[in-house]
Amino acid sequence: MNTQTPALEANNVTVAYSSAPVLRDLSLRVARGEIYALLGGNGAGKSTTLNTFLGFAHPQTGSVSVCGIDVGADALAARGQLAYVPENVALYEHLDARENLDYFLRLAGSDFTPAIIDDALNAVRLDQSAWKRRLGGYSKGMRQKVAIALAVARQVPVLLLDEPTTGLDPQATSEFNTLLQTLRARGSAIFMVTHDLLGAAEVADRIGFLERGHISHEFTASGTERYDVRDLYRRYAGATASAEAA
Repeated sequence: MNTQTPALEANNVTVAYSSAPVLRDLSLRVARGEIYALLGGNGAGKSTTLNTFLGFAHPQTGSVSVCGIDVGADALAARGQLAYVPENVALYEHLDARENLDYFLRLAGSDFTPAIIDDALNAVRLDQSAWKRRLGGYSKGMRQKVAIALAVARQVPVLLLDEPTTGLDPQATSEFNTLLQTLRARGSAIFMVTHDLLGAAEVADRIGFLERGHISHEFTASGTERYDVRDLYRRYAGATASAEAA
């Protein structure tokens, strides 16, 4: 992918269900090597935004692309450039970490070796003592690491995350944010939908607030403090209240 081509791009996108608009003239861009956090209240359109990039929601107006590939024209090719990690990770509990990666990589038709699987598990800092344990005994944080390792092993440039820190304790959240920074340093683009304002402020390069289907405010990290967290909270509280009142 050309480094100048946005990893994710939405231009003036409108999506409606049963004639009721969910996304209204949504525009955003995420560059390679960038972490973008999208926050908003219930019903603001966060899940629909993810589904639009995945090709499951179809815009009535506007365009959506993944690594320069028009999602509307070729959803399968666009999907091949990204990995999606849902809030509730669907992995096989009776298989161990390496077996899960092996199975899903084969299912995706990926070209891989055992060394690629090992490198991916090392990259997410999953303790080697857990590699051959069944996932039924894993914590949620450990499951998230396996899901991210699958994305790393697929070697795709874009990662979509849906509420990735829900249910994680503070230590697991910190470890997860460190993992995202490692992936960003490798050049991955990371787009995360979250309610965790403080976690987003810690790791995201940019934060967008989704309000009634469009970006009402967008902030860029700068300086040692990165963000004015109090201002972010005021904006977020306002966007959330607006979405829930709609």
